[in-house]
Amino acid sequence: MKTNAVDRLCLFASLLLSAFQPASSIAAEASPLPPDSCLVYTGSYCKAPAEGIQVFRLNHLTGELTKIGGAAGVTNPSFLALHPSQKFLYAVCETDEFSGRPMGAVAAFALDGLGVPKLLNMQPSGGQGPCHLSLDPAGRNVLIANYVSGQVAVASIGDDGQLSPPSCVVQHTGQSVHPQRQTGPHAHSINLDPAGKFAFAADLGIDKIMVYKFGGADGQLTPNDPPATAVPAGSGPRHFAFHPSGKFAYANGELTSTVLVFAYDSERGVLMLKQELSTLPHKVEGNTTAETLVSPAGRHVYVSNRGHNSLAVFSVDEATGQLTAVGHCPTGGKIPRNFGIDPSGEWLLAANQESGNVMVFKLDAESGMPTPAGHEVSLPSAVCVKFLVK
Repeated sequence: MKTNAVDRLCLFASLLLSAFQPASSIAAEASPLPPDSCLVYTGSYCKAPAEGIQVFRLNHLTGELTKIGGAAGVTNPSFLALHPSQKFLYAVCETDEFSGRPMGAVAAFALDGLGVPKLLNMQPSGGQGPCHLSLDPAGRNVLIANYVSGQVAVASIGDDGQLSPPSCVVQHTGQSVHPQRQTGPHAHSINLDPAGKFAFAADLGIDKIMVYKFGGADGQLTPNDPPATAVPAGSGPRHFAFHPSGKFAYANGELTSTVLVFAYDSERGVLMLKQELSTLPHKVEGNTTAETLVSPAGRHVYVSNRGHNSLAVFSVDEATGQLTAVGHCPTGGKIPRNFGIDPSGEWLLAANQESGNVMVFKLDAESGMPTPAGHEVSLPSAVCVKFLVK
């Protein structure tokens, strides 16, 4: 479409005014999130210099995702964690080598005024194949699970958000019954309890949830007494989540397509297995589970099925923490990995690794069932979804 002389003059005047507008004024207008929205961070498998981490704005009214930026320069930033200050982001980097050693890495990012990550530094993960990380409530340490070599580690965080080399590395030992997947330890996640006193590492290779006393001041992990809770042989515990009440916890058995329910003694840091349920409506050859999450209100638990390509939905008994199966929802893609529930409990975003897309679902507050919202984004090898609400 052609522009006339008046249009060109108006455009020139607008650009001239913008050039003389104070930079602080521009930043002030750009930084706030629009009303009824939050930020979504996605991790993926990719080679540098591609944007392995992408940032979207989620419209809380419609569920629409709008990309606002991304971070490049790191390899396979698969799993993410946000700092409680909302100023920094951390990612495991699933690399075969770091600083000339057979070692994975962890990357630290600063979030600019728009929430876009900028790389600060990288440090070794303390082992091979890092696959999960979490932060302590004070934001002073990153806890890391290394799948391939079966170690967990802790790295401290400076005031500027940068990471130090690991202050503690603990090697798991043992094996279990699966002839291919359980010939040695494979730490698959590490999470702190709500009080930040005990750390729980789900180890797929040895069928145990390892329990550590956590020293936030010195970044140390000390074996608890007892040092672990065993799960049914061959389960392959993968991810782990506490109920908001702090009284119960849940883990998914990757190899048996199950969800495990634990009662939790917060004084002693002890888990007690109370229930085991299938995550499938019927037998599905080759299915494995990936992620376990509890809704913010604590009324529902969700587990992703890779193979059946669904989310299993369970209701929670508030008195006992035990689960009742509600139903299944297709994830709109293949091989769903991590998924995220926004803090309001209204929206669920599922990352489908093989089909390379992130699907948006609206959650029913009563039944807990997800309904497709009609929005998705293409994201090659999508793995992880995290929310930031300012």
